[in-house]
Amino acid sequence: MILVTGGTGLVGAHLLYHLSLKNDRVKAIHRKNSDKQAVKNVFSYFSNDFESLFNKIEWIESDITDVFQLETAFENISEVYHSAALVSFNSSDYHAMSKINIEGTSNIVNLCIAKQVKKICFVSSIATIDKSSNTKDINEEDEWNIEKNKSGYAITKYGAEMEVWRASQEGLNVVIVNPGVILGAGIWRYGSAGLFKKAHKGMKYYTSGSIGLVDVQDVVSVMILLTKSSIKNERFILIAENWNYKEFLQNMSRSVNTSPPEKMASPLLLQIAWRLDWLNHKLRGKRRQLTRQLVISLSSDKSYDNTKIKTYIDFEFKKVNDSIIEIGQLYLKQAQ
Repeated sequence: MILVTGGTGLVGAHLLYHLSLKNDRVKAIHRKNSDKQAVKNVFSYFSNDFESLFNKIEWIESDITDVFQLETAFENISEVYHSAALVSFNSSDYHAMSKINIEGTSNIVNLCIAKQVKKICFVSSIATIDKSSNTKDINEEDEWNIEKNKSGYAITKYGAEMEVWRASQEGLNVVIVNPGVILGAGIWRYGSAGLFKKAHKGMKYYTSGSIGLVDVQDVVSVMILLTKSSIKNERFILIAENWNYKEFLQNMSRSVNTSPPEKMASPLLLQIAWRLDWLNHKLRGKRRQLTRQLVISLSSDKSYDNTKIKTYIDFEFKKVNDSIIEIGQLYLKQAQ
C-alpha cells in the first residue's frame, strides 16, 4: 500500500490522480480543515470519471508533527511519497517551517524505518542546491552553502534532506527530487498556480532574474518511475527549462488573455517594495507578498542542469510554454 503526505497540495493532488489511475491502494494524509475539494477539482481536469477515482483514496486526518497520529497512517504501507511541507519566504514563519519541514520529515523517515517501508520518495527543492563549482549550470554535485543562503525555507528543506539522508544510512531506500518552480493547475490560491490568478488581474513589472521551471505532471511521473525502479540513495534536479522572468511572466499573462508586463522592476523599486510590504504586514497584519529573500531570488540569475535524471530513466520533459498555455486555459475555464 502507498502513503502520500501533502495530499492536498499541488504535487500531492496530481500525484494522487496518477496513482488512482494505476489502481494502487493509496492512503493520503491531510490536516484538519484542509481543502480536499481542490484535489477533486484537479481530478476533474483530467477525467470525466473523477468521482470514482477520487473515492479510491483512503484519507487519513493526521499531522506529520504528531508521531502518534502518524502511526495509524503507516499500517501496511510499503511505499511513501513525502511531499508535505510549509513554504514561506516570511522570516516570522521560520519556527513553523522548522517544525513541519525538519521535525515532520524526521517523524516520517523514522516511521518508515520502524515499519520496514521499502522506499520513500522525498520532494525537496532546488532551494537546497547552490552553485559551488566552476560548471556553467548548477547540478546535483553542487553543495548548498548556508553562509550564502539565508532563506528560512531553504534552511528547513536542507534540514529535511539531511533527515532523509540520515535514514538512508540506517537502511531505508530513498530517492530525492529537487524540482524548480512547479507549474500546475488546480490549487489556485498559492504557489505557481496563484501566479496565473495574479497575471489575470494584470502585472506591470517583471524582474531581472531567471527561473527553473517544470510541469507538475513531469514531477509526479518522475517520482513514480524512481520509486518503482531499483534506483536508491540518489537525488535529482527536476527542471524542464531555464527561463528569465520577463519571458515567464509575459507568456503567463498572454495565456490568460491579459497584457504582459513591459517594465523591469529596478533594484531600488524592489528594495522599496519589500519594505513597504513589511510595513503593511506589521501595521495591518496582511500576509507577506514580497520579502527581502524573495527579492534576492527574483533578481538572481541561476541555471540548472537536468542531465542526471535524463540519464538515469531516459526521461523527456514537457515544453514549458506548452504547460503555461494549458494551465492558462484551465484557469480561464474555472474563472468563468
